[in-house]
Amino acid sequence: MNPITLSPIGRTRCQLKTRDETPKNYTDSNEPGTLVIDPQYLDALDRIEVGQTIVVLFWLHEARRDLLKVYPRGDRSRGLHGVFATRSPMRPNPIALSELKVTAIRGNEIDVLGIDVLDGTPILDIKKSIGPDAK
Repeated sequence: MNPITLSPIGRTRCQLKTRDETPKNYTDSNEPGTLVIDPQYLDALDRIEVGQTIVVLFWLHEARRDLLKVYPRGDRSRGLHGVFATRSPMRPNPIALSELKVTAIRGNEIDVLGIDVLDGTPILDIKKSIGPDAK
């Protein structure tokens, strides 16, 4: 198989500095943050609007990649599960998916609610949500 090359399109700016501070999932988060998109992608942000929910893919740059089984949400009473059956950040390719509410847009900066990743986390992609507020 040919290697896959990914390049971040930006980085996250938020108050979450350690893994212990991060919510387990974006559905558990009301944390504000900013998606700082590299200026060359400014045109790709056209039609993203305040109030909209967007899907953001992140590269969890500090996550372990050597674990194949984890306790879901750290709950040992549930037993070990394969990482592909969980939303654990620890996985061979640590890609995270979050649905975030857009609260403001300033050029290449998008303020959002629901951040569940660390400050400085690379952003891989942004997509339109298919949720109820999708237009």
